[in-house]
Amino acid sequence: MTSQTDIVVLGGGSGGYVAALRAAQLGAQVVLVEENKIGGVCLNVGCIPTKALLRSAEVYRTFQRAEEFGLKLEGSVAPDWPAIQERKDKIVRQLVQGVEVLLRKAGVQVLSGRGRFVAPRALEVTLADRVQRVDAANILIATGSRPLQLPLPGFDLPGIIDSTGALALEELPRRMLIIGGGAIGVEFAEVFNALGVEVTIVEMLSSLLPLMDADLGQALAWTFGQRGIEMLLDSRVTRVDPVDGGLKATVAIPDSERTLEGDKVLVAVGRRPNVEDLGLEIAGVHVEKTGIPVDAHMQTHVPGIYAIGDVTGGMQLAHVASRGGEVAVENALGHSSTLDLKTVPSCVYTDPEIASVGLTETQAREAGHDVRVGRFPLTASGKAQTYGAKDGFVKVVSEARFGELLGLHIVAPHASDLIHEGGLALGLEATLEEVVTTVHGHPTLGEAVREAALAARGAAIHSPR
Repeated sequence: MTSQTDIVVLGGGSGGYVAALRAAQLGAQVVLVEENKIGGVCLNVGCIPTKALLRSAEVYRTFQRAEEFGLKLEGSVAPDWPAIQERKDKIVRQLVQGVEVLLRKAGVQVLSGRGRFVAPRALEVTLADRVQRVDAANILIATGSRPLQLPLPGFDLPGIIDSTGALALEELPRRMLIIGGGAIGVEFAEVFNALGVEVTIVEMLSSLLPLMDADLGQALAWTFGQRGIEMLLDSRVTRVDPVDGGLKATVAIPDSERTLEGDKVLVAVGRRPNVEDLGLEIAGVHVEKTGIPVDAHMQTHVPGIYAIGDVTGGMQLAHVASRGGEVAVENALGHSSTLDLKTVPSCVYTDPEIASVGLTETQAREAGHDVRVGRFPLTASGKAQTYGAKDGFVKVVSEARFGELLGLHIVAPHASDLIHEGGLALGLEATLEEVVTTVHGHPTLGEAVREAALAARGAAIHSPR
């Protein structure tokens, strides 16, 4: 059986389904191919379920601090892990069903099966009851990524889990070793530490969140240290062995070696693109070690074939995939559109949250800028004080001559919401002057962005110079 369409989207994750909806909005006939669940990793085993767990952890931490807010609890409050999991699963189901409704109402044909190129402009989709060929004027590859596994001794033992496994635990472990201090690792450390699990993080580089501004990783390390999370930096796990009731990890630390025991070992060292068994060689699509290279229009080396999201090996963020999907189909359908990566925020949903956009201080200096930095501590923020949130700051990175904003870095409640002012400013090439003359509401956490910009100009109002 063969059908013809304008666009085939291979993969129904946060990039693929958004691309399909945008293409249908532009009047195209669209087929979306997804072999697992609509919503992909982000909606089913990534962004959404982890944030549901993080919210439960945050609420529990707040209950533990009730007396700070003048509240007296009658009786004790304790984590109910099965109930937390049930809440997470309910949220995921509701959102997946919502996306399915959107696709249906937009007229997108969804094929539930595995797609593979059989020609440069044709896919063969293996469905439950048949094989269907789909010919298309344009094809968009949005097959995402999967967790990296470490090829080390013992990493095939029961109890070695990845992020998907961590979301599906039937009970809380007593001790957990997390390999990787990036966003995924520290978010799971936040969840399990809050719920009473003994957590140790092993990170091979010299700081947590090594891809973000150094001040952010240092701030998170301080907070984690206060909460009893052990962090082994400049360290790496070399092997894992079984012991009674758990696992024993051998860790190479600077100038020595340690052994750590845990019930579970969570591997959170990154993700690899899903490029295997797609027939890309038949389509002539070039694949590199990091993924499928694309241009600013999301087009591969082959005209009419586009790729977006994690499979391209770029910034592995759901919002990058979603915007990339819009850009790809807009170009495929005759519009001109690009993805500006310099305005893309990175968000980490610990407590407090961490968010960053633009250049770090180190990157700005390495790029040759005459850098000016402004910081504003949350201890000087009235709104933060009312939140009981004092362990944070806003940091502005700018260049000296014109005062152009180069980067914004935040450790604060709702940092993931506050960061977009920085993204907009970067896109508009805004200056410190324009940030400062924008009146910010009071009392708000957003005021801290203006105060940091003032500090970068040497004109701090609510903090000493």
